[in-house]
Amino acid sequence: MIPSFLTSVLHRLTLRWPVLLYAATWTVLLTAMVAVASFSPEVAFVSAISQSSSFSKECGIEGSIRVPMDVPGEKLCFPGHLFGKSKIDWIVPPVFAAVIVTGSAWMVRGMGLWEF
Repeated sequence: MIPSFLTSVLHRLTLRWPVLLYAATWTVLLTAMVAVASFSPEVAFVSAISQSSSFSKECGIEGSIRVPMDVPGEKLCFPGHLFGKSKIDWIVPPVFAAVIVTGSAWMVRGMGLWEF
């Protein structure tokens, strides 16, 4: 019973191999795009407020960090203890990525892009 079931499943998967490969390719592509889109702003912000950045060196008060603004001449300084990692920093990017990938998959399904 089990060998016949496995043979049946294997036969069905080999018939749909191109569709599964196409779906896997789209999934990997969408996941990579979401990862880049969700982590790029975070990396840019963290690098802008790092200790080696010019934003953190221009404040006259010890222990303060300059926050980047839209206009290069503007200077806005905050105490350094306000900036740090929290537990929500580990939760938000994966949840955002999951929502975007799910939405993209539903869009691909709704548009019928899987059909050749």
